[in-house]
Amino acid sequence: MIRIHPKYKILISYDILPESQEVYYRFVTTEFVPGLRDLKLYMIDVHQTMWGDYPLRLAEFVAESLEIVREAFASDKFRELEEKFLQYTTNYSRKVIPYRGGFQL
Repeated sequence: MIRIHPKYKILISYDILPESQEVYYRFVTTEFVPGLRDLKLYMIDVHQTMWGDYPLRLAEFVAESLEIVREAFASDKFRELEEKFLQYTTNYSRKVIPYRGGFQL
């Protein structure tokens, strides 16, 4: 188990393309989440939208510093993972906010 002291949260919201659901799940569990973990971005939660005009998913990752986030976003590995992620999703957005416990938008 990894213990960190999160200072920043990365919020990634998106819809899954219906025709890509199976390959999306395989990619996220075997490449995307482990790849972000290698970049010191740790998944802490995923939320599913039940109703309303919002993206279907909101994934939350945390990092210990803004420098870690910037280095991760600037890396070739992140760009490759994000490009592949975009093949399976639509309405994608990401933002970085100061961490506080609980649900944040």
